[in-house]
Amino acid sequence: MASLPVLVLNSGSSSIKFSIYEAGGDSRVQLLEGAVEGIGTDQGKFWIKPSSGDNPVNQERALPTLSEAFSLVAKTLHSGNFPKPEAIGHRVVSGGPTVLENQRITPELIDEIERYVDFAPLHTPIAVFIMRESLRLFPGVPNFACLDTWFHRTMLEVARALPIPHEYAAMGVRRYGAHGISYESIVYQLQPDVPEKLIVAHLGNGSSICAIRNGASLDTSMGLTPTGGIISATRTGDIDPGVLLFILRKIAATAPNAKEAADQLEAVASEKAGLLGVSGVSSDMRDLRGAIQNGNPQARCAVDLFVHSIRKFIGAYIAELGGIDMLVLTGGIGVHDAATRAEICAGLESLGIVLDPECNNVRGATTISSSGSPVEIRVIPPAEDLMIVNHVVQLMGI
Repeated sequence: MASLPVLVLNSGSSSIKFSIYEAGGDSRVQLLEGAVEGIGTDQGKFWIKPSSGDNPVNQERALPTLSEAFSLVAKTLHSGNFPKPEAIGHRVVSGGPTVLENQRITPELIDEIERYVDFAPLHTPIAVFIMRESLRLFPGVPNFACLDTWFHRTMLEVARALPIPHEYAAMGVRRYGAHGISYESIVYQLQPDVPEKLIVAHLGNGSSICAIRNGASLDTSMGLTPTGGIISATRTGDIDPGVLLFILRKIAATAPNAKEAADQLEAVASEKAGLLGVSGVSSDMRDLRGAIQNGNPQARCAVDLFVHSIRKFIGAYIAELGGIDMLVLTGGIGVHDAATRAEICAGLESLGIVLDPECNNVRGATTISSSGSPVEIRVIPPAEDLMIVNHVVQLMGI
């Protein structure tokens, strides 16, 4: 079979990450990776690292708009210095209640995803823009939406339901989860020895946990939107609704209208809370660790809340699974932050989770449980781009 160059696009509020894989049969070879970062500033960065080492790109330049940033990516990939994409896969956090399957992108599909922008308000508007631009700037190249929610289609019905009036449930308001492509990639990497009772914690700028039975999602911490679950860099995680109502009433006292009040509340819950809001220092765990070393009590409180919420979900999911065979830590914090891993596992020995401190200090993918631990503890980097390539190949039927 002929090989197929597949471009993977993963867009964020201030960056666009991308990679190109050569896909043929069961072979997947990464040809390059790159990103445009600092979008919306005059100190942006644009870089490409080809696996061959040929024609690297490393530029510092103003990137005032998302449109200019993505046009730069498209123009560079059309330059002839890099493999020409013959298919494009997009990470889409949520397609709402009507777009639940990975599929080829059409203008009509983008319109449908845009209808439910409130289900992932920080992600969907950007993804919608990039999908439209991709159809325009790569004419004739098939584009595919790969949903983070797709992996969670196997969740228990009781885990999907929310305790709200039926009229809102009928609008599609339920738990959808996120980080599904990351979780799917962990299951993929564990094959053929996927444990029956697996808990994976994806810990990064956005953090969540998933209970997985025999390779299928059983329950996950994020809810209708990525704001729910454990606290994240700037998101509240699960919180007493009364807190949000209290804040809303304070905002409404000066807001000019209901929409402005809702927008301000959304900014508080999704952009100003979490590690950033509690610490008053930073949303970055590295900065918080430095602040803790300097004796900052608010930074210590933020990290303690983060760890506490994770440990609570681990305990709950052990109960839901009826035990645990393996705990996997992934995402930027899960892979790189040994201190956070140690704090998460501390006190979980009664549940069979026993960390080896020496192994925990080893970098990269590794096993960090002690030799006598009933539960295996693994550190595994996610492979989201690879999973998107797999979905694209499958959807193209090749």
